[in-house]
Amino acid sequence: MHTDKKNHWEKVYLTKTPEQVSWTQAVPKTSLRFIHTFQLDKSAKIIDIGGGDSKLVDYLLDEGFRNITVLDISATSLERAKLRLGSRAKKVNWIVSDILAFEPQEEYDVWHDRAAFHFLTTKEEIIKYAEIAKKAVKGYMSIGTFSEKGPTKCSGLSITQYNANDLTTVFKNGFVKTECFTEEHTTPFETKQHFLFCGFKRHK
Repeated sequence: MHTDKKNHWEKVYLTKTPEQVSWTQAVPKTSLRFIHTFQLDKSAKIIDIGGGDSKLVDYLLDEGFRNITVLDISATSLERAKLRLGSRAKKVNWIVSDILAFEPQEEYDVWHDRAAFHFLTTKEEIIKYAEIAKKAVKGYMSIGTFSEKGPTKCSGLSITQYNANDLTTVFKNGFVKTECFTEEHTTPFETKQHFLFCGFKRHK
């Protein structure tokens, strides 16, 4: 199953440009807003789960953050991001891994996930993700998923839709919700996708 998922995402990034995939954002405004509300020092450890070739890392580097990790199952997506960043790519820690196979070697101040978590569709996968996040996070977490008004599939794969109560329940063992809200994302091809975003703070 892991191989199938990896092959799927490698093919996506090998065959499609950022303008041809729905999740592309010119400016990741919501993700940045969350990170700003956490009021962290520039030395804070931030990990972007399923970050691919997202431009969030560009903006975090621009703002002076020094401990950034980007994790994605697709090596191709990370190579695209490195190419875009040029010499600045050396300032980032890049991890090629399925999130469910990720074994954190350190604790993070911010765990950011926009549009990766909702690809987990079984109870076992969802529980596993929550366990990994609990182990890895010492500060804050932001999760962006398709809402109940959002798509039921993305990139040809089924997803899990969430409302605020559902998402809060998934992470109740280890995290307390700080806020949740919904938002419409306009894709590069001018369609609308309805998202739910929730912020959480780690508690013992």
